[in-house]
Amino acid sequence: MHGYEIMSEIETRTGGVWKPSPGSVYPTLSMLEDEGLVEASSEGPRKTFSLTEAGRAAAPDPESPPPWADLVGSVDPVVGELMSAMRTVGMAVAQVIEAGSAEDRARANELLAGLRRELYLILAGEAPKPTSAS
Repeated sequence: MHGYEIMSEIETRTGGVWKPSPGSVYPTLSMLEDEGLVEASSEGPRKTFSLTEAGRAAAPDPESPPPWADLVGSVDPVVGELMSAMRTVGMAVAQVIEAGSAEDRARANELLAGLRRELYLILAGEAPKPTSAS
């Protein structure tokens, strides 16, 4: 797999609870490559990583629980869904910042401010006002 596939696979396997960043995955892959546990090959513009014989020997038994088992088991699945939703909203905001007009950015800011207020109303035990989807 290449780095982004690895990040996506970890997110999938942890039910959205853990999504490592490129800043943690790529240095780790470089370290594993330096240690001879993975090897990189070029696949177009991307590097694809695979385990070496030494890497397979060092890998835990496939029958043992994965390193994130305790983390995933201790988190409410709805929390994973909220974290995933927060990331996708963040990506949408980034797109509005990058490609939107000044009016688009102002509207996005209004929507986020309203959402923030409604989230605090949930914590206050008040029912948020119904909103229309735009």
